[in-house]
Amino acid sequence: MTAAPTDLAALTSSAYKQALEVIASVEPRIADATRQELADQRASLKLIASENYASPAVLLTMGTWFSDKYAEGTVGHRFYAGCQNVDTVETLAAEHAKELFGAEYAYAQPHSGIDANLTAYWAILAQRVEGPWLENAGVKNMNDLSDADWEKLRHELGNQRLLGMSLDSGGHLTHGFRPNISGKMFHQQQYGTDPETGLIDYDALRAKAKEFKPLILVAGYSAYPRRVNFAKMREIADEVGATLMVDMAHFAGLVAGKVFQGEENPVPYADVVTTTTHKSLRGPRGGLILATKEYAGNVDRGCPMVLGGPLSHVMAAKAVALAEAKTEAFQTYAQNVADNAKSLAEGFLTRGAKLVTGGTDNHLVLLDVTSFGLTGRQAEQALLDAGVVTNRNSVPADPNGAWYTSGIRFGTPALTTRGFGHDEFDNVAELVVDVLSNTTPGVTKDGGASKATYKLADGIADKTRAASAEMLDKHPLYPGLDLA
Repeated sequence: MTAAPTDLAALTSSAYKQALEVIASVEPRIADATRQELADQRASLKLIASENYASPAVLLTMGTWFSDKYAEGTVGHRFYAGCQNVDTVETLAAEHAKELFGAEYAYAQPHSGIDANLTAYWAILAQRVEGPWLENAGVKNMNDLSDADWEKLRHELGNQRLLGMSLDSGGHLTHGFRPNISGKMFHQQQYGTDPETGLIDYDALRAKAKEFKPLILVAGYSAYPRRVNFAKMREIADEVGATLMVDMAHFAGLVAGKVFQGEENPVPYADVVTTTTHKSLRGPRGGLILATKEYAGNVDRGCPMVLGGPLSHVMAAKAVALAEAKTEAFQTYAQNVADNAKSLAEGFLTRGAKLVTGGTDNHLVLLDVTSFGLTGRQAEQALLDAGVVTNRNSVPADPNGAWYTSGIRFGTPALTTRGFGHDEFDNVAELVVDVLSNTTPGVTKDGGASKATYKLADGIADKTRAASAEMLDKHPLYPGLDLA
């Protein structure tokens, strides 16, 4: 029998109260920090595009004895005994993922999005390079190679080409950014966006791919406020013989919620799709890989090829979150995320703010703060002082580089989870513009304008927090959860 909502709220409160009492009996400062984190999140406008609020069911699932179990290997083929319950958990997570996304294969073991991308890269290398190389050498196992042949294979594996979106155009560190391991693994080049519109120029991308001839074409983004045509990406990959890999970590919830369909849904077009399970998907912090059957065997080698022992308690929470995402309620939520992003963008534009690409049609908005005379770092800190939690982000051809940046990235998933709608996001835009309009750059020792320090006008932080509190009080975080 399913508990009524009021009963669930009481059960949740009781569960967390008792859990914190147990924690406090060992290290009370951790219990205090946990209570304070909830209080801080309840009192802040969380607008970080990569963050959300997982359900109590998801959070509670992570705090179990599955954390104690080693389970290297795959379902039914573990390197440790006694993994039958882990097999159940991993099987359920994969089944939910395949059904939710319409994928042929799903792998729930990656600990994070970066782990998912690394596993995917090495699976593709194994499929496209290692396998054919071993076949030509007439051996089935790398251990059977001579030392000389092994060195040749290592050279082949380490000199493949990857083409991904540049960081300042909205790509991710793991899409070939040189300081990241992906930039060191591959001979890499990056594609950008049109300098006038900020949009992907598919003709320019096709020309670059034909010239560079990558083994892997990476699509997807972490700060591109528009949708991608994955049918065109597939065409380009096919024309140059590349494997199409899509990183949908940011917009997986919009795919799961049927907001992105047809050519905007990467799953029918990509060979391999990676994602996180938090962000817009609203699950635990972790990774997930979807793939065609062709790549399944090599993706399954993620542990021990790239990953350590899978986090069974997190895989269990992934299964719970994926089950939640299969509901009509989640589809409504996903549509609201996209609608709210448009409301936020319109709120900025009507107040004269400058947006990269001039708007959005996904879950994020990228604000160019140079019109306020600020760097991204100054804007981020000034907003934080006022209780608005964001993150600074590069804009295309950013004059301030990747540390100070010229932009602020906003996302709507978290506040949409709290119940914010059009009016609230319009108010958020007003508050943000008010804060930034009343922030001035600091001065360096030699009298120049600082890129880091700033001055927020007196009273603005308190005014913003008070206005935020009115909205937040109407949409409580984890309503009914009382730790008092």
